[in-house]
Amino acid sequence: MDTIADMFARIINAQTRRLDKVVILYSRVNFDIAKILKHEGYVKTVKRVKDGNKEDIEIGLRYASGTPAITSMKRISKSGRRIYRGWRETRRVLNGAGTAIISTSKGVMTDRQARKQKVGGEVICELY
Repeated sequence: MDTIADMFARIINAQTRRLDKVVILYSRVNFDIAKILKHEGYVKTVKRVKDGNKEDIEIGLRYASGTPAITSMKRISKSGRRIYRGWRETRRVLNGAGTAIISTSKGVMTDRQARKQKVGGEVICELY
């Protein structure tokens, strides 16, 4: 099961229903992606929740005048086909209005951070 794709589907479905928050299965990569979404202003809050032996991520969704802050989340690198790009090949999403999330040897980061640190990696997703 692709936990990242599940995370994106849950966020988009929750925003379609205008929910305030969504609960996602915890994994380190999912938590890193959620922290990036918060840092970039796409979501309000990110909280790690423990319930006995089970861990989840609770994400508070952000809306701008009734419309979701995230209009599109597109999974680029999938389990069947991995997409890697060097730092010179990473392109700007929507002329810089969007964000690409890249898994690098220095951790999960945005496309802007990857170009700044001159490091490439696996392109996880593009969102705007």
